[in-house]
Amino acid sequence: MLNHIKMTNMKWYHYVATFFAGAFLVNALPHFFHGISGDPFPTPFSHPAGKGLSSPFVNVLWGCFNLVVGYVLLSVSKTSAKNKLSMLVLFLAVLAISIQMSLTFVDKVKF
Repeated sequence: MLNHIKMTNMKWYHYVATFFAGAFLVNALPHFFHGISGDPFPTPFSHPAGKGLSSPFVNVLWGCFNLVVGYVLLSVSKTSAKNKLSMLVLFLAVLAISIQMSLTFVDKVKF
């Protein structure tokens, strides 16, 4: 006999948690990657905040913090691949934050 997973209905605040989980998970990526690459990158701890550059070490820590917060929010949000609306909310958060970050950091990184 197959075990059936009981699907619980998601409340409005689960969708809010899903959105912010996507935002935190996406925000973790540039900070973590710049940090492990040894490149400075803006963080809220730089001077001026968000405009100056923080050390790679600070970026690794900030990226990991964002990853943990995103994971916790995703866990409590009851998001499931079976719930198409929750997947849409997660994708929209990833898209929105990615676009916002691409516009914010366009002049911060030199190749």
